[in-house]
Amino acid sequence: MGHISTGNGKDLNVELNIVPFIDLMSCLTAFLLVTAVWVNVAQLEIQPRGRGRDGHPGGDAVQLSVLVEAEDIWIGVSRLNEFQRIPRTASGHDWTRVESTLREHKASAFFSDRLDIEIAGGGSPGHPVAYQSIVLAMDVATKVGFSDVGLTDPRGLSAQPTL
Repeated sequence: MGHISTGNGKDLNVELNIVPFIDLMSCLTAFLLVTAVWVNVAQLEIQPRGRGRDGHPGGDAVQLSVLVEAEDIWIGVSRLNEFQRIPRTASGHDWTRVESTLREHKASAFFSDRLDIEIAGGGSPGHPVAYQSIVLAMDVATKVGFSDVGLTDPRGLSAQPTL
């Protein structure tokens, strides 16, 4: 209860209602808890190539590389110099074909027990690569089972297609 003196001998007693403030704080606390969970669920773990990659074998191991370009997606295996070109269709990149190709590589003896993959976006000023395309490539790789996604530049890929 608050006491206010008006100075003319009359006193006012005012009760401060803090229920709306408590309601607001409880709503904000619930919102904070819910958004903290969604932020953690929606993140993609990526590491730069060669820095803190768990289970990354030695430098002479076979590495799976994905190069996302404006018109094509290249999936290559280092040391074997084997590349698969997935051309862009009229509706955009063929992500179902990318997924099936990555599943084939994941089932092979080279990558069945591996979690790491390299992804790069290679564009030019005339043919830029959309950021969403790189994110979709990371999503597809994670969906297939490559949870250790390494993001690098096109020249940093272990398997680089030559045109």
